[in-house]
Amino acid sequence: MIATDTGRCPLPIPIGWFQVLFAADLKTGDAVPLRYFGKDLVAFRTESGAAKVVDAYCPHMGAHLGYGIRENAGKGPRVVGESLECPFHGWQWNGEGQCTHIPYAKNLPPRVARGESILGAWPVREINQQILVWYHPQGEAPTWEPEALPEAAAGNPDWTAFDIHEWEIHAHMQEIGENGVDGAHFHFVHGTSELPETEFQTFEEHKRKGKFVTRQPTPRGVVDGAIETCSFGTGLSIVRFSGIYDTILLANITPVEPEVSHAMYAFIQPSDTAESLGKTVGKAIIANICQQMEEDQIIWQRKQYFERPLLCDGDGPFAKFRRWYSQFLVESA
Repeated sequence: MIATDTGRCPLPIPIGWFQVLFAADLKTGDAVPLRYFGKDLVAFRTESGAAKVVDAYCPHMGAHLGYGIRENAGKGPRVVGESLECPFHGWQWNGEGQCTHIPYAKNLPPRVARGESILGAWPVREINQQILVWYHPQGEAPTWEPEALPEAAAGNPDWTAFDIHEWEIHAHMQEIGENGVDGAHFHFVHGTSELPETEFQTFEEHKRKGKFVTRQPTPRGVVDGAIETCSFGTGLSIVRFSGIYDTILLANITPVEPEVSHAMYAFIQPSDTAESLGKTVGKAIIANICQQMEEDQIIWQRKQYFERPLLCDGDGPFAKFRRWYSQFLVESA
């Protein structure tokens, strides 16, 4: 049995930037209902092309803003200019949470007349072909910015289009993140022939970097390889695999509930060999990484969080990781 609400990991949802959509999945004029951070949300793209994310429920009479009716049935509601139109009474809301139009009102409610932000609005960044939002349970503003990866820019001719894989994982974000410092599990969970060697692990402000050095058996002999990771907060990671065939993975994980997470993986590989080695070795590498994700979930979704685990000298720097991670664990007000 997989437990999802039994309090196996009594930690709050972490703060930071998190992916909620791939940019290509939100066309101009689209509105999409979302569920993240224990909240119902709506993402929409305005007529000018800006991606916006707001709370789901209209402050007027509580209708969900993510579902259309009549000609929009089965889709999102209408996007009118820079605003989202409530399907219940036609009130329009912009991406800053302001009501921009009430079609039948002769006297506007005072808060609307003053231009107040009434509907909850979320900080949004569109970067690396992804739509990110900033989460903080107390509504504090972003304290750092996500970074662009040139290889992941839309239309980059040197790298392939995204190869996307997604999973729903019934585990807290920290339990998933600890894999990044756990070299020993590769042999026992993933069947690697030997334990990878840790070249470095660093923890600085909101960034964590690490590199595992591997020796990978191939039909042509053993190949020296590496797995190098740079994490930005708890939800955004860039992983570079080198040795057999260069592969970049944008490995983003977003909390849905405290113990439910949504993993969105996007792989890119060199375009100049996409029709040759990419179709064999490249696809095999991606398949192997996805298989490892499936194997990890068998452990994550059934394990118990221990505040003081019994560790030995061969384990990774779990204590350093947890001290770094703790800066992102903020309780609700």
